[in-house]
Amino acid sequence: MKTQRHAAILKIVRSQTVASQEQLRELLKAEGFDVTQATLSRDIRDLGLAKVAAPDGGSHYAPPPDTGAAIRPQLQQLLPTTLVSLDGVGPLLVLKTPAGSAQALGLALDAAGWTEIIGTVAGDDAVLVITRSERARRAVETRLKETAGMPD
Repeated sequence: MKTQRHAAILKIVRSQTVASQEQLRELLKAEGFDVTQATLSRDIRDLGLAKVAAPDGGSHYAPPPDTGAAIRPQLQQLLPTTLVSLDGVGPLLVLKTPAGSAQALGLALDAAGWTEIIGTVAGDDAVLVITRSERARRAVETRLKETAGMPD
């Protein structure tokens, strides 16, 4: 269902000007996909859609370029070179990276789809990882260290 919905979203934004999430939601509904605003927001992020300026001064959604620019690096590739340190408390884990690397690491971690992780927030040199529990945070911490080749 998600794959078909994503295909429908891309078809819509490639074929017409869509200025808002609500407009996109209505167009999707007409295609047979009744989604919540939260689901649509996740889909927009997952697909890499961006709001771009229109000549009339407004803005609209644009699909990612069909080039390799839309390819996201894999977590296994990024961790050994971008994870400097990590520390956590309760269900929260902070990953430190070199300056400018946190966004890529956060995207790769989100794309990995680990069930223990509720979400991430990335800055310039740090990623806040929010897990489901303290136990889940410890499991994620162990997995990240192993993947990065860091000592325990």
